[in-house]
Amino acid sequence: MSNAPKDPGKRHILADLWVQLWQAVIVGAFALAVLDGWAPPEHLPWTRLDLGRPVGATTAAKIADLELPYRSDDQNRIDSDTERCMETLREAGVEVERAQDIDDGGFCVIQGAVRITGGAVTPLRPEGLVMRCPLAVRYVIWERQTLRPAAEEILGSPVAGVEAAGYACRRIYGSTESADRPSEHASGNALDIPAIRLEDGRRITVAEGWGPIRADSRAARLEREAAGGLPPLFGPPLAPANTPEARFLRRIRTEACDVFGTVLSPEYNTAHRDHLHLDGSRTPLCS
Repeated sequence: MSNAPKDPGKRHILADLWVQLWQAVIVGAFALAVLDGWAPPEHLPWTRLDLGRPVGATTAAKIADLELPYRSDDQNRIDSDTERCMETLREAGVEVERAQDIDDGGFCVIQGAVRITGGAVTPLRPEGLVMRCPLAVRYVIWERQTLRPAAEEILGSPVAGVEAAGYACRRIYGSTESADRPSEHASGNALDIPAIRLEDGRRITVAEGWGPIRADSRAARLEREAAGGLPPLFGPPLAPANTPEARFLRRIRTEACDVFGTVLSPEYNTAHRDHLHLDGSRTPLCS
């Protein structure tokens, strides 16, 4: 016995709905095909992360897809996800090797540890810095899309090396208070960069090259509060930063915010007066 509607009107409505559904599927497939052929891959969520492409609308999500939990008991997942992350680096021509994971029995843990050993990337100094693999991915994107172009356009020289500090078993700001949260350095998820070396021999340091901090920056406000002073009614003028070194350092700081989770500079506080802090945390902060 058939269960189909006997009413011809109902059959006609169902037929129309079926046709409309197929039309929607065809139109959707056509739209995706057009989008896939027209939009750059860095804007498309279904394409692979390409470290040679500019930062796009889906870059952050693709990097996040490589992230591991800060702690996991699933060693198979740690190994497989880290290998997948390392393969992303290798596809970009970066030489990378698995490093020994770290667990001090307390809050200092690196899982999925790697080190960049060479290839198509500006070397970190000293050599052999250990970090979480997704942080290495972030570094390579920033180095290719920001650091190298900025050095050549503003300073007129290619980059020779990046001085950096990585893993450090400590809490934020070196605090000894157990209530304070661990630094991202304690999980191999942060780089502190005090200087950039250029191929022409120059060494651009944050301490000497940044210049005056903005008078409306967080660091300036903290300094005024510490001195007991109050800002003028309409706010102070902005401090100039017109030297090539200052413009270079500000550009690599600002564009790092599109790749890293937290980016801190001399504008944040005096603890960062001499370096840029770049980390892969889930806390969006750019200062």
